[in-house]
Amino acid sequence: MTGKIALKVIFIISIVGLLFSGYLSYMEIFQGGCEDAIVKCSVGDKPVVDLGTLPACVYGLVMYLIIFIVAALGLKGKKEVVEKVEEKPEEPTQTEQ
Repeated sequence: MTGKIALKVIFIISIVGLLFSGYLSYMEIFQGGCEDAIVKCSVGDKPVVDLGTLPACVYGLVMYLIIFIVAALGLKGKKEVVEKVEEKPEEPTQTEQ
């Protein structure tokens, strides 16, 4: 697996993670809990995992956002490097001069 393919896979996984953790974060914070969500993230009125004042899904959202940004920058950087290499004219060899 090349680096570019690995970055694409990480990028796609980060999008899925953003959607899932974003959905759970929305349900937990703005809807008052995940009782009506597709995936249950609380037991009764208590979240399963609560770190500080926020549910764990919010930290997952931030983590996947960071991974998404890093992967996007990595893919963009790889694209620019490839474009620069393709634009560079070949230098004449000594036999051609």
